[in-house]
Amino acid sequence: MDATPLRKAARRGLAEEAADRVRDAIFAGHFPPGAPLREVELAASLEVSRGSVREGLALLTREGLVRGGWHRPTTVVEVTAVDVEEVYSVRAALDRLAAVTARARSSVDDLAALDDLVAALSSAVASGADGPQLLALDIAFHDRVYAAAGNRRLTEAWEAVRSQVFLFQLQRVSLGSSQYRSHVVAEHRELAALIRDGDAAELDRVATDHVDSARRRLLAEL
Repeated sequence: MDATPLRKAARRGLAEEAADRVRDAIFAGHFPPGAPLREVELAASLEVSRGSVREGLALLTREGLVRGGWHRPTTVVEVTAVDVEEVYSVRAALDRLAAVTARARSSVDDLAALDDLVAALSSAVASGADGPQLLALDIAFHDRVYAAAGNRRLTEAWEAVRSQVFLFQLQRVSLGSSQYRSHVVAEHRELAALIRDGDAAELDRVATDHVDSARRRLLAEL
């Protein structure tokens, strides 16, 4: 546990803060799929009570990011083919709706933000940024698409699977980093261009294929 850099929990809501810090560590790759999450060690690192850690882990369980049970250790979820099929099929439906809705509703600021994120991704790839850094920009792009769509319930549906998508994509990047790096900028640049002024049917197709290709590539690496 000493090798895992966890920031000390702040004093807002300790369970929520503990969940945020552990989630950050998972997304940074410090706790890979299947890794145990031990209450005593986490509590010591975060300088909070075991009860706060337990409640925080329960929040992450509801996000689908960790698994545990009565007399069973809590671990980061492992990525299985069944999980990939389920999560990516849901994501494909959500992303299609978000992209097409964003095309109709996005503001000038939304479009500029998407372009900025594509530029940031391009710079990060060129500078050799690690997988978690690239993936954070990737997910930020999709967060902005959902925000541009302006549909609260759609955003809530995205947030319900967002953590699992991040974890599964992190597994994809770790197993096939060069392949991910070679496609990530062009794919997001195309999405941004179609959201700006593209054909709705083409955008629907590209948004679907963006998710489906990620699903196929991850399944091929598992």
